[in-house]
Amino acid sequence: MIIAGTLFILCTLLLIGVSVPLAFGGILIFLSIMGGHEVTGYLPTGHWKMNSLVLLAIPMFIIAGAIMEKGKIAAPLVSLAELFVGHLRGGLSAAAVIASGVFGSISGSANATLTCIGGIMMPHLRKARYPSGLSAALIVSASPLGLLIPPSASHILYAWAAQQSVLKAFLSTVIPGLILITLLIIVNYICLRRTKDLDLDLGEKVNHFGVIFKTRTIKAFPAFLMPLIILGGIYGGIMTPVEAAGIAVIYAIPIAIYVYKGLTWRSFLDTMRNAGVTVGVVMVMIFMVLIVSRFLVFEDIPSIAQEMVYSISDNPIVILLMVNVVMILIGMLMDDISGLLLSTPILLPIVTGVGMDPIHFAAVLGVNLGMANITPPTAPLLYLGARVTQVPVNKMMKPTLIFIIFAWLPTLMLTTFIPELSLFLPELLLG
Repeated sequence: MIIAGTLFILCTLLLIGVSVPLAFGGILIFLSIMGGHEVTGYLPTGHWKMNSLVLLAIPMFIIAGAIMEKGKIAAPLVSLAELFVGHLRGGLSAAAVIASGVFGSISGSANATLTCIGGIMMPHLRKARYPSGLSAALIVSASPLGLLIPPSASHILYAWAAQQSVLKAFLSTVIPGLILITLLIIVNYICLRRTKDLDLDLGEKVNHFGVIFKTRTIKAFPAFLMPLIILGGIYGGIMTPVEAAGIAVIYAIPIAIYVYKGLTWRSFLDTMRNAGVTVGVVMVMIFMVLIVSRFLVFEDIPSIAQEMVYSISDNPIVILLMVNVVMILIGMLMDDISGLLLSTPILLPIVTGVGMDPIHFAAVLGVNLGMANITPPTAPLLYLGARVTQVPVNKMMKPTLIFIIFAWLPTLMLTTFIPELSLFLPELLLG
């Protein structure tokens, strides 16, 4: 009865617009007053769990993403991609998808990816007469690639919560992320077949390709070097993810201020202030979710959930499908970090019980939470995308559903039922 009341209060608070930290705080108050539980006993556990060096990577990646977003570091990469594919049907929107993957690999944030890439690409797509609803929906659908293309803050949290290797969790989503990029580009190309008035004229690019290529390559090189340094340092064994996140911040500051001049020292301080607010919200949210998760573990909710699932069916395929549905529902109600911390202790015992590797589950979880954040009716990224791209939600709804059905869902099913897609790279590179 207490568990049902807890879930009801959580869903109600989130649906009426209460922030995630306060919603979980409301649950703790309910448990303390109505459940007869001494919630304060779980506070030291939350403090102890957060006293971890691994968690330092999260604020660092948030700060790096904020600097990249305000410092216009992604713009030269988009401009270079436009030179090669802008004359192809669907090429400009394909560049937006790839740019989302590259930017997301550094920032690790779907919100930062959507804000930055959406703000850069949408004017180009409008100028080339791409359908606004389809283009905005594609940018929104590609923004969660930051959860799949490493390094990802969400997978740092998953590895920390599930006591798994951070690098293996990173590598588990590389192939699913590439599959998703490919499917988004293909589906978008098919949707554009009926659009006859796209502006694909190369103009000056045809006559001066060599000069423009050299100019744009030189301008994009500092931005392109950033993911190479971070990913090369992590997978080359030179840096830990925490050190790489710190290097990303240190590298981004002079590039944003002196190379691309998107930031001044004054605006840099404002950017850091805003990033600090975001970091504070995220860390408080992690603390609150940790306490609730610890309560669920001590109350043996994972075992109860496992028994409920097995009472419905003991078929591994049916169980994995039910787990996917639960993760989608969780992701529709809250952000990826909260959803991950809440679902990991409950669902991990269930999936490992049917033989799923915890690293494989990291990939399934990443795809699920990414898709849930763009799935109506809640779809937080969809509403953020409407503000960023200045396209009404009703114009984005149909193409977003198309991308979910024909790109995200196939990626989820392939990731869930073909373990090799998630385990091949971790086993190949890390054993």
